[in-house]
Amino acid sequence: MHDKYGPSLLRARHDQVHVTDEAVAELSSFKAKPINFKIGFWDPEKNGVRYLKALIYNFAAGLSDENWKRLRRINNRGVGEPITITYDGEPVCMDYLLAVFELEFIANHVELDGARVLEIGAGYGRTCHTMLSNQDVLEYHIIDLPNSLKLSAGYLRSVLEEEQFAKIRFTPIDEIDERYADTEFDLSLNINSFAEMNAETVDNYLAMIDERSRYFYIRDPVGKYLDGSLDGHSEGREIVELALNTGKLRDVIDIHDNRAVEAHAPAFVEAYRPGPQWSCLANAWAPPWSYYWQAVFGKEATQQLVLGEQLRLENEIRP
Repeated sequence: MHDKYGPSLLRARHDQVHVTDEAVAELSSFKAKPINFKIGFWDPEKNGVRYLKALIYNFAAGLSDENWKRLRRINNRGVGEPITITYDGEPVCMDYLLAVFELEFIANHVELDGARVLEIGAGYGRTCHTMLSNQDVLEYHIIDLPNSLKLSAGYLRSVLEEEQFAKIRFTPIDEIDERYADTEFDLSLNINSFAEMNAETVDNYLAMIDERSRYFYIRDPVGKYLDGSLDGHSEGREIVELALNTGKLRDVIDIHDNRAVEAHAPAFVEAYRPGPQWSCLANAWAPPWSYYWQAVFGKEATQQLVLGEQLRLENEIRP
């Protein structure tokens, strides 16, 4: 009877090593311990990539037809050996999933073909790569720290066609005022870096955007967190303290409580409004990360031009 219904050697080992009398006796906390990692779900501390791939898979499963088109237009996404899954025959990584969702949000409110774009802090350049692969922008300017500029320049040169790469301008932070004294941008954007800057630096960038741009897109956290269970504060308390004291939004919140996140969305919108003449055209949760928000702002003068054009077109088609 034991042989007929008995466990495999693997299951028997789990039962003996993890489902012990001691473990069973600790019912108050057993779901966050090895006993449950073997009978319920995988240990997140040891299976981070497994969970990341599951997240990518589920995120990819929700892509619209239009976003699949956007993703497939981006060539050479495999440069750098990203962590990927395969969905409908297409390799997919998290970075470019985020990029196409961001592009969709922006494109719903801003005409990008023929636009002069400024990105503040581009990382390795995935947003630039995505936009140049999908839109006929006039120029794409990147402001960043010296080493980051080397990274993005090297990466973008390797993934873009020569004609696309020729549209990019790389600007170190100590040359911003000199280079852009008379330059106007159709769109400025910042993704995932204002929260890591000094608040005064963010204000300086917002003042520049207020003066020189027509639209602004921001995607960043709504606040800070102190949940050591996420990474055990692996980089040390000093890094935690540095992170808590950067950016304009420093309230410590429960980032896995949707109501807490949504309650801080108005502060997010106000903190990143470039100036009093700017309107928030749209703002929303920025999935998949629970505590990220996104917004598109437009200058009132810009909106008046858009409304004027709409009225002109309406008058032309009236009998």
